[in-house]
Amino acid sequence: MGLFRAIYSSRPFGFDAGMLNGILMDARRANLRNDITGALICRADIYLQWLEGPEAEVRNTLARIARDDRHVDVTTHVMEPATERLFAHWAMLHDPAATWIWSRDEVAANAAEHATAQEVTAFFTQLRTVSDAPDPE
Repeated sequence: MGLFRAIYSSRPFGFDAGMLNGILMDARRANLRNDITGALICRADIYLQWLEGPEAEVRNTLARIARDDRHVDVTTHVMEPATERLFAHWAMLHDPAATWIWSRDEVAANAAEHATAQEVTAFFTQLRTVSDAPDPE
């Protein structure tokens, strides 16, 4: 089965540092096991995540996220075959700043739900360009 990528957004339910640390720990452990790499851009008002790996594993991960009560309004923006990994060295790169994605007002006005695949892909392309440190596993 070939390489596959997906990008989704969701709204956090009950967001705090402890919950985020739990999500990152769970994601890194599961992603290492399932040969998934990726990145998570998050703030208290949004999760925006890139997943890449074997198609079945990426789809299973998305299904698990959709059932996770820490995520509300899950929207899939991209689901497609990929030719290479963008985040090959990260089980889950975490970008806590996320100041260059939508503003809080834009998120509140449903910018994520109306975003194009090109728009969300560009956020991660920019993140990859500025992130050159290895994943702190």
